[in-house]
Amino acid sequence: MQIKVEAIKENPVSLLRRAGYTFQRHERDEMSFVRPLARSGYPRFHMYAHLEGSTLIVNFHLDQKRETYGEGTRHHGEYEDEGALKVEATRIQQLLK
Repeated sequence: MQIKVEAIKENPVSLLRRAGYTFQRHERDEMSFVRPLARSGYPRFHMYAHLEGSTLIVNFHLDQKRETYGEGTRHHGEYEDEGALKVEATRIQQLLK
């Protein structure tokens, strides 16, 4: 799911920390953040964010559990614009306006 926050006036890391996200790493031109929903770390919201001018572009999904590797690599995430993701998108937009 993607959301855009127009005309931000402060550092994206500070903005997303205020929304409850923890900075993980900076990869290429994107920053990775997570917001765990349980002590074990999963499920969690996982987002990639980058700036286009003064617009913050956020792509995020819900990781239900840790990815599994082996013969069939699987990522256990939800990407649809409904349910928990839609609620989280609304929450983020309200906090960052």
